[in-house]
Amino acid sequence: MNMVLFMIITSLALSALLTTLNFWISQANPDSEKLSPYECGFDPLGSARLPFSVRFFLVAILFLLFDLEIALLLPLPWATQLQSPITTLAWAYIVVLLLTLGLIYEWIQGGLEWAE
Repeated sequence: MNMVLFMIITSLALSALLTTLNFWISQANPDSEKLSPYECGFDPLGSARLPFSVRFFLVAILFLLFDLEIALLLPLPWATQLQSPITTLAWAYIVVLLLTLGLIYEWIQGGLEWAE
């Protein structure tokens, strides 16, 4: 069995297992807040023109950055079979290092503090 087929079968089996566990373990106790169309913490009866916090957007952008990092590193296991895997691993290391340094910078600047 080749490696790609093994990875596909493993990911499908893991997905099916986790979905089954989710339906089996989860509690279905809906209350009025969960059934409300606004589950984001804002009062649905108040003004719709309330300003968002800038920190909300910062956390959203950081999430997108790290989500894109996963997409950039996804072909890495297959790239190790190239003629020069050291170059590929070096570029992947540089991407992770830059993102880690950016995260440390934001942490030091206090950009990740939700409440002051």
